[in-house]
Amino acid sequence: MCFLVPFMAAALTVGSGCGKGNGSQSGRTGGSGRNLVSVEAVLVRPQLLRNTIFTTGTLLANEEVQLHPEMSGRVIGVYIQEGRHVKKGELLLKINDAELRAQLRRKQVEEKQASDEEGRRRKLFEIKAISQEEYDKSLNALHIVQAEREAIESQLAATEIRAPFDGIIGLRHVSEGGYISPDVLVATMQDTDPMKVEFSVPEKYARILKSGTEVTVRVGESNGDRMGTVYAVESMIDPETRTIRARASIPNPDEQLVPGAFAKVEITLEQIPNAIVVPSEAVIPDISGETVFICKNGKARTTPVKSGIRTERGIQIIQGLAPNDTLIVSGILQLTDGKGVQVKALKSD
Repeated sequence: MCFLVPFMAAALTVGSGCGKGNGSQSGRTGGSGRNLVSVEAVLVRPQLLRNTIFTTGTLLANEEVQLHPEMSGRVIGVYIQEGRHVKKGELLLKINDAELRAQLRRKQVEEKQASDEEGRRRKLFEIKAISQEEYDKSLNALHIVQAEREAIESQLAATEIRAPFDGIIGLRHVSEGGYISPDVLVATMQDTDPMKVEFSVPEKYARILKSGTEVTVRVGESNGDRMGTVYAVESMIDPETRTIRARASIPNPDEQLVPGAFAKVEITLEQIPNAIVVPSEAVIPDISGETVFICKNGKARTTPVKSGIRTERGIQIIQGLAPNDTLIVSGILQLTDGKGVQVKALKSD
């Protein structure tokens, strides 16, 4: 399905021989006009054609994460305010770390002792008072203590949950004083501006749909249209549904869009400037292809055409018509090639 610029109706001139109510033409065909077929016509005008299709999709957060602790322990601090915006790195939850801090202080003392020993042995080694092997032992001992201290610091960091990005916190599922483990869900967090919309289209559009393709998204009946662009297309067609999935990014500064919502998606596959689009009823299928009637010098002339994109109300003509041709759009069943015609009205759409 497609969207196109409405057909333009223009006044037909007497010079074309197909003017509305052309009295001089009636004279050439018998004076009384009894042999003329009354028709409606439009003057062919190039216009912008948007090749669009419609589908449905689901809204997704730009980023979404389920917050779980990295280690087990008793919760000593909950700093989550449900539904609140948080900044990246902001502390959300704290697990008891008293034992780990004690271990860290011990390692810091051991590191200081090992560092002092390494310094003394380095000076002795520089004056050749000890061997390389003896100095290496003190250096390795220092490196081991430093690695153990870094491991404890890593464990200490695991006692905290911090916001991984700017976003909104959902409902929390833990309380201060409770004992939690890595399989416990603390809360969810989403970044909702921009939003993503995921949708699928038939496989025949796989080569046309690409990154940068424009989309229009409508959610519900009152949120209005949101414009966005496709940023990713799946690399393969689903063999079960014969469709290909894609995702587009759409702005959500007012945060009216909610992840998980159903969305109607209009996809602009291509825009064709200066396209010739005619009403569907003007195109006549036959054995050899398709034809239309145009008015020339007061007579209907059969013209073979080649069609392109078909829309809800019209057909793109890619060969056979030129700008300013007078296209007959009614009374077609009464026409034959060379039949005299008189335009009674101009079609307006």
